[in-house]
Amino acid sequence: MSVTSRYREAWEGFWREAPEGQGAVFWDAEPILTAGVHLALFEPRLTAPGLPLVDLGCGNGTQTRFLADRFPHVVGADLSAAALDHARRADPAGQATYRLLDAAEKTEAETLHAELGDANIYMRGVLHQCEPDDRQPLVDGIATLLGDRGRLFLVELAEAAGVVLKGLARSPQGPPPKLAPVFRHGIAPGEVADAAVPAYLDAAGLTVLASGELPLVTTEYRPDGTRIELPSRWLLAGRGA
Repeated sequence: MSVTSRYREAWEGFWREAPEGQGAVFWDAEPILTAGVHLALFEPRLTAPGLPLVDLGCGNGTQTRFLADRFPHVVGADLSAAALDHARRADPAGQATYRLLDAAEKTEAETLHAELGDANIYMRGVLHQCEPDDRQPLVDGIATLLGDRGRLFLVELAEAAGVVLKGLARSPQGPPPKLAPVFRHGIAPGEVADAAVPAYLDAAGLTVLASGELPLVTTEYRPDGTRIELPSRWLLAGRGA
């Protein structure tokens, strides 16, 4: 099963319109506030840190480049060709490699695993933006990429973030400028239940090895000047202990 065409087209449209440069889209906060925070949580827990690291749903590659400074082989993978165009333009030195990938498509996941071998995966805020029917196939594809030795570090918006996002969307002034394109392209963030995430992992044969909560920093600000942060949950998962 591959992801729905509507979902793919929504992201192509979003990234074709997105401005260049770090921080231009809603979730593209400085890496030290995002992947840097996550790195401190997952790097000590990797049992095989020398494996390739796949930044799944890499978008314009801001976090990918940060991770490529710290791991020897980083692959930024995304469903959107337009997103990867942004990522490659922002990485003229080729710190990372970039790959068009529909991880919900079994054959594509198997092909990449055959090329890389087992891999560690960093995935930030992808499941909660997926169509419901795409979520389990995506996690199944992740399990294929991990193999026996890889570890998944997954960050997803908590259910409570959906309430915050809906409130921002319905404000009298309209949604913040960087959030408006997300809704305009028919992308519905914050739509996955907290309890569903470990259930998807379990169904894919993965074990949750550690988990916690932390705010996910965005690039937008409230009228009072404070940065918008969204409740999120993180999980580390893999096969076995």
